[in-house]
Amino acid sequence: MTKGSESAEKPLDKMTVKELREIAHAIPDLKGIHGMNKQDLLDAVKAHRGIKGEKPKKSSRSLRQIKQLIRELKARKREIATEKDRKKSGILRRQISRLKKKTRKVA
Repeated sequence: MTKGSESAEKPLDKMTVKELREIAHAIPDLKGIHGMNKQDLLDAVKAHRGIKGEKPKKSSRSLRQIKQLIRELKARKREIATEKDRKKSGILRRQISRLKKKTRKVA
């Protein structure tokens, strides 16, 4: 099995821009491949293969809601810091960290 074989190919959405460009080079009549961004390449490859464009899944929460929750957790963390409860403080720190990662994915 070669690296680019159909059966071992990873999903198009998970591919890097470089991998998508390699696939796009095999498509005839496709111009300006190196000027395309990832979404443009995905659309072109999916159109060539006959895959209908699925809309990406969005987060169940909006960016505003996530940031509001982060503010609330930070306030609770400050309250707990005065009580010097390290365990609860650590739990809140991890929750805040996870929510910040979600904001980067949503944006």
